[in-house]
Amino acid sequence: MAVILGVDDLRALPHATRVARTSAAGVRLLEEHRDARVDELWLDHDLGGEDSIMPVVAVLEEAAFDGRPYDIGMIYVHSANPSGAETMTRALRRWGYPVRRATGAT
Repeated sequence: MAVILGVDDLRALPHATRVARTSAAGVRLLEEHRDARVDELWLDHDLGGEDSIMPVVAVLEEAAFDGRPYDIGMIYVHSANPSGAETMTRALRRWGYPVRRATGAT
């Protein structure tokens, strides 16, 4: 069974096997899958109020910096915030993660 994770405060993400609604929950979700293959990771930038995806991105960046990037088949950025989506995409690609901009959710 494919492992499809999502971090999004509003979207249903019906194909996701697990969904986190805050950045803190997203970080915990990544930690739970630290040594496992994640087939797809769906990320939204704005997570309600002052919360954003950037703490999750920081965990991914730090893992790559330490030489142990997460094993992720594809990261889909599906944010309605164009500048936030570009920031996420650029940061993750810089560390070698496969990233696609998505226009819709799963």
